[in-house]
Amino acid sequence: MIKKFLELGLLPRVMIAIVLGVSLGGIVGQTFVSVFATFNGFFGQYLGFCIPLIILGLVAPGIADLGKNGGRLLLIVVVIAYGSTLFAGFFSYIACSAIFPLLLDNASATGTAAVETAELGFLPPLFTLEIPPLFDVMTALVLAFVLGIGMMKIKGDLLKQSFTEFRNIIEQLIVWTIIPLLPIYVFSLFLNMSYSGIAWQIIRDFGLIIGVILVLHLLLLLLQFAVGGAIARRNPFKMLWTMLPAYMTALGTSSSAATIPVTLQSAKKMGVNHDIADFCIPLCAAIHLPGSTLKIVATALAVCLMDGLPHDLFLFAGFIMLLGVVMVAAPGVPGGAIMAALGVLHASLGFGDTQNTLMIAIYLAIDSFGTAGNVTSDGAIAAGINHLAMTKTTEEP
Repeated sequence: MIKKFLELGLLPRVMIAIVLGVSLGGIVGQTFVSVFATFNGFFGQYLGFCIPLIILGLVAPGIADLGKNGGRLLLIVVVIAYGSTLFAGFFSYIACSAIFPLLLDNASATGTAAVETAELGFLPPLFTLEIPPLFDVMTALVLAFVLGIGMMKIKGDLLKQSFTEFRNIIEQLIVWTIIPLLPIYVFSLFLNMSYSGIAWQIIRDFGLIIGVILVLHLLLLLLQFAVGGAIARRNPFKMLWTMLPAYMTALGTSSSAATIPVTLQSAKKMGVNHDIADFCIPLCAAIHLPGSTLKIVATALAVCLMDGLPHDLFLFAGFIMLLGVVMVAAPGVPGGAIMAALGVLHASLGFGDTQNTLMIAIYLAIDSFGTAGNVTSDGAIAAGINHLAMTKTTEEP
């Protein structure tokens, strides 16, 4: 039974964990809930320890790798990809700021009371174990920038190889220790929420949020292909249809990296020059995550509204700009986007363990849709870059 459960994908396991947590919370006794609350406390400490290492281990070599292809085209792709990611974040914030207060039944007024009730009603762990991180999140982020840019500039192999191996260790840490335990972590939280009597309210609210996020994903793709089609002077709907195999593949794999072969094939079928596609698509798979950014920003705003946390534009602007940089590290690692984002959520928005666990649960519930949006929009960028590159080549004597 356990083996079959482990063979399921991450999404089914998380959904089963939520259902079991909500169902058992009103049945089991205090001791059972306290045991899992103890696990939640330990795993939360472990996550706090790992997050700075995840940021350093993924972002630094990710930045260093940008220097491999060099040149003007690299700069153009990076600027467009980062701009697209920022647009997705601000688009998500503006749209959700108008919609969410209407859906969450006065969440901004009642959210604080709900959180206070949850904190008072949550059973405490049987014991706690402190695991202080080696350094804080902002130190990890700045250090990653300094080392990543330095490795890109000096073009040395020794330090870059060391960080490549460190990245492999971090990826294995995520795959073998964090991802398998996430369903238990989510189960523990929803078990405690159900025991304290607030689980159904949160599930109802987040069900509405998921619906809004999926609609925004489709709107974002239409906007991106409208711009890409205008630049490439092609029909955006035909372009989007051609990229459909990549979209469907990403729904199944939940990985931008794993979908690269299909994305490449679709982009070339769309008319993108083979050399441009071979350069642009893998690079965008590493640095262009508008779908994931939209999803994280929307969910973070919903949590802020429900919990009575500050959520003004100035605060979220800083969060979105940092998130766009951190997302460089995420695509190749299953669940890596939300893992890398946890540090920024804490540093920028003040999220604690409860808010971060809700973010993980809602993110994983629609993880594949965000990935599908990421890889599909890479085709729009590739088409635009292809037109600009071909035009430049034609103009040169």
